[in-house]
Amino acid sequence: MDMPQVNISVQGEVPRTLSVFRVELSCTGKVDSEVMILMQLNLTVNSSKNFTVLNFKRRKMCYKKLEEVKTSALDKNTSRTIYDPVHAAPTTSTRVFYISVGVCCAVIFLVAIILAVLHLHSMKRIELDDSISASSSSQGLSQPSTQTTQYLRADTPNNATPITSYPTLRIEKNDLRSVTLLEAKAKVKDIAISRERITLKDVLQEGTFGRIFHGILVDEKDPHKGKQTFVKTVKDQASEIQVTMMLTESCKLRGLHHRNLLPITHVCIEEGEKPMVVLPYMNWGNLKLFLRQCKLVEANNPQAISQQDLVDMAIQIACGMSYLARREVIHKDLAARNCVIDDTLQVKITDNALSRDLFPMDYHCLGDNENRPVRWMALESLVNNEFSSASDVWAFGVTLWELMTLGQTPYVDIDPFEMAAYLKDGYRIAQPINCPDELFAVMACCWALDPEERPKFQQLVQCLTEFHAALGAYV
Repeated sequence: MDMPQVNISVQGEVPRTLSVFRVELSCTGKVDSEVMILMQLNLTVNSSKNFTVLNFKRRKMCYKKLEEVKTSALDKNTSRTIYDPVHAAPTTSTRVFYISVGVCCAVIFLVAIILAVLHLHSMKRIELDDSISASSSSQGLSQPSTQTTQYLRADTPNNATPITSYPTLRIEKNDLRSVTLLEAKAKVKDIAISRERITLKDVLQEGTFGRIFHGILVDEKDPHKGKQTFVKTVKDQASEIQVTMMLTESCKLRGLHHRNLLPITHVCIEEGEKPMVVLPYMNWGNLKLFLRQCKLVEANNPQAISQQDLVDMAIQIACGMSYLARREVIHKDLAARNCVIDDTLQVKITDNALSRDLFPMDYHCLGDNENRPVRWMALESLVNNEFSSASDVWAFGVTLWELMTLGQTPYVDIDPFEMAAYLKDGYRIAQPINCPDELFAVMACCWALDPEERPKFQQLVQCLTEFHAALGAYV
């Protein structure tokens, strides 16, 4: 190397403004060599006893045949190595090679992740299809209960002692299509009345082939007297199967007497007339529609209800279902749409006749040509078509969720075909806004995978009653 050229004086004061010290390190170009350079800067303050030494170390590379290449100003200022383009080319090529390899590896990794996700999705669909195809099996699920432990709480009524015995698990398949219209009419012949005794007024609900009217039932002895009723009937385009299902499903609660049940009282099955089913009147009508009306933010809304009122409705529904459980009657379609309410906030459970037509968004066909309330059904009902009082408890938990959300649709973002896999993986609907933890814990206990781990209706009545009393203490 040539002698270094510097612009730094041997002695002098430290500059008071921003300055640049330049060291020019030029190679002779005679040999290839690597040189370690040490630049030392001594700073003395006030006296010779107070001094600072700054050491700058640099590695300088010199090559032959560089006589014509001049050191650039930037490299002179920073005293960095000057590279011959011929020698630098391999380094640049190597860097490009490694960058290319890295990009290719990243693309391959992303493609592998996408393929893995698609494979898992297809496996879940296959598993669900296999489960549905096994619906004729009478074997129950043997899933571990640990998947739902995250929803269980110490203050839930699982450890309470039920008052009545729990009905045994039994399989009931929907065989309504095997019942003929004549058989359905024969079952209700003893409560049949003349068409002349029914006066139809306003249409309360209407579907594709069914209607619910506000009607008047004329007194048999005094034509000038009558009482208000609900009248379920069908339109002219209704098929014989639809008429049969309406009559058969209307008899689900027939002969049962409880303050929270609304069984049919009469039917009209005269020849040449569309069959009619008569039920006692509840002036605020369908519970699901009532809850949605309560969402209206109006100052003069007469149907504004409190959380305490909603809990009281849940208690009434639980009382009605507890009665059904004692009688070993399985509802199989408990939901807010199948309840009615009056102006005193008394709630009664009804059958599900015409519900598929009046609330089509709540029912789905999973490829078996049967519309079912998939979002309200327990896992064993979805997979194996098994129904029991325990599956009604599951539906009650969803109904309680409907009450707390004022009629929202549960699992609205879940594909009905994915519901079984979703539930089996331990997922449930989220806790509603403003719903107390204690109340959500009651819902969650109803959704245990193992039917035996779900509370009984009598336990739910007891737990909700205590919670209702606690709410009243703060009102």
